[in-house]
Amino acid sequence: MNRAFSRKKDKTWMHTPEALSKHFIPYNAKFLGSTEVEQPKGTEVVRDAVRKLKFARHIKKSEGQKIPKVELQISIYGVKILEPKTKEVQHNCQLHRISFCADDKTDKRIFTFICKDSESNKHLCYVFDSEKCAEEITLTIGQAFDLAYRKFLESGGKDVETRKQIAGLQKRIQDLETENMELKNKVQDLENQLRITQVSTSPVSILTM
Repeated sequence: MNRAFSRKKDKTWMHTPEALSKHFIPYNAKFLGSTEVEQPKGTEVVRDAVRKLKFARHIKKSEGQKIPKVELQISIYGVKILEPKTKEVQHNCQLHRISFCADDKTDKRIFTFICKDSESNKHLCYVFDSEKCAEEITLTIGQAFDLAYRKFLESGGKDVETRKQIAGLQKRIQDLETENMELKNKVQDLENQLRITQVSTSPVSILTM
């Protein structure tokens, strides 16, 4: 699981800046729930949260309970989680409180983000199941971070409210980029080890005449 929020000028995003800054991008997903985590970021942190919530959902499913569907509204101001029919806001996660976002490379339906709760100041990991859009949703949140940071730069740091909300965002993005690179290297090492293992364990065909 990982997703770095890139700030490169030549980065091609999937949405127009206006769509995220003046409006929002909606997605539908199933909400597995949220759980408190000890750290604000990290792939192992979200993996543990996913395992925990999947297990809890498995128990509830065996009791006849369905995973609730939600609508996500993503913008430069944050991620809103709504009840799809009534549009009632269940959670409003402001962008500056989101410290980590990831889609699961082993289960491509799953994506998560970690957000610091405004009341308890605890870090909560939100876990979702989206059959087709998990990676796209993660990239959209990444684009929202990119646009929010650019807005801060364009304001020259004079917008007090923006400065308050975006404070620490640059370092957060850099941390995610560093972790993303480390994970890529680990994946490459694992792929190399797998190739070696496959070669050493491949069956040898013996042709008899």
